[in-house]
Amino acid sequence: MKVSRDAVVVPSRDFEEVVDVLCDAFEDYPVMRFVLGDAGAYDRRLRTLVGFFVKAREVRGERLLGVPGPDGLIAAAIVSNPHGPPAPPSFQALREAVWNELGAGPRKRYEAFGAACAPFLPAEPHLHLNMIGVRGSAQGHGLGRLLLGAVHDLSLRDSASSGVSLTTEDEANVALYQHFGYSVVGEAEVGPGLRSWSFFRADPTDAGGTVSESPPTAQS
Repeated sequence: MKVSRDAVVVPSRDFEEVVDVLCDAFEDYPVMRFVLGDAGAYDRRLRTLVGFFVKAREVRGERLLGVPGPDGLIAAAIVSNPHGPPAPPSFQALREAVWNELGAGPRKRYEAFGAACAPFLPAEPHLHLNMIGVRGSAQGHGLGRLLLGAVHDLSLRDSASSGVSLTTEDEANVALYQHFGYSVVGEAEVGPGLRSWSFFRADPTDAGGTVSESPPTAQS
């Protein structure tokens, strides 16, 4: 497959492409299964949940990153600023509409996940990598590495950011993120069958580091 070797900032008009990529990458990810439960119409509800995560970044003026392929985006990442300005009223309306659709059970489980991870967020201003994923058909080309490097660059260029935080709910990813300079800053049992590891990677003081290998390609 011929793919771009550049990560790009995705314009809001391509919002649905970012959702497509992340739904493909996260279909069986532990957090999604935990939050959505085992009710029917899983694919539709997954798209609603992922669409909320992506749309929230747009509403708050945060970054959507992607890697273009021959027929559209084939990898994507969404990044938030936990220390940014308060969310606008349109975000609150979006959130309520999504949880009204998905129901009280998923909302309660999602809030439990957030509460379990919140104590491990760094106190200093930083960027948070919410999701990073590659379409199954495009894996094996180093696109996760490419996007992760782009996120690190965003933090380096932001004078208010001290580094990048993230979580993973796949134990196999722990050593991989450590390989890319992340340190485990917390670990939590979120619920039955779901454990989360929180990470932080401080920006290098010389700002000269580069990422040279592929990271895990799905996380939330």
